[in-house]
Amino acid sequence: MCYGKCARCIGHSLVWLAILCIVANILLYFPNGETKYASENHLSHFVWFFSGIVGGGLLIFLPAFVFIGLDQDDCCGCCGHENCGKRCAMLSSVLAALIGIAGSAYCVIVAALGLAQGPICRDSFGQWNYTFANTDGQYLLDTSTWSQCTEPKHIVEWNVSLFSILLALGGIEFILCLIQVINGMMGGICGYGCSHQQPCRCHHLEPPVPPSHSQLYQVL
Repeated sequence: MCYGKCARCIGHSLVWLAILCIVANILLYFPNGETKYASENHLSHFVWFFSGIVGGGLLIFLPAFVFIGLDQDDCCGCCGHENCGKRCAMLSSVLAALIGIAGSAYCVIVAALGLAQGPICRDSFGQWNYTFANTDGQYLLDTSTWSQCTEPKHIVEWNVSLFSILLALGGIEFILCLIQVINGMMGGICGYGCSHQQPCRCHHLEPPVPPSHSQLYQVL
């Protein structure tokens, strides 16, 4: 079952990637491990878009568990045809993969916008603002300007690191879900087949056999 095993491998990878996205997104709420900046609303508004929690996390869990379950699906399928159920399951996994593509794309887009805008921080004049919002992301290449943010400490490094992680993880999730779209279509059209495929054993219900006349006499 080559296509099923490939889907299962993708599913397990997506689970771990989704967990990492959720962790990275949660860390964005606590610069330097402090909670006061979240309560005082001194965080980038892109942090509140939940790109890692929802997009790269929860919306990835759904297709991930669907892919993992493909390798154990009932092979008898519809109307007792062994390959019918497998093919339908593989084709339905394409829909789950599209949900994963949407979630991962959302994660990538929000992370990229968060990187381009930069963090909200207290500048040298004591004002809270988006110090690098008008740099079109050029501040990423000029680390000497990062010292313009005086509070929270190392907030630029914090935001750049975590948003970059979300961007990378979301990109990997997008690629894996795209691969499953192709894998699911191939599995649905061509079947699960591998050269060493194990035969499926389907248990069909046999119609009841009426008792013979001799059995009826014995009962009487």
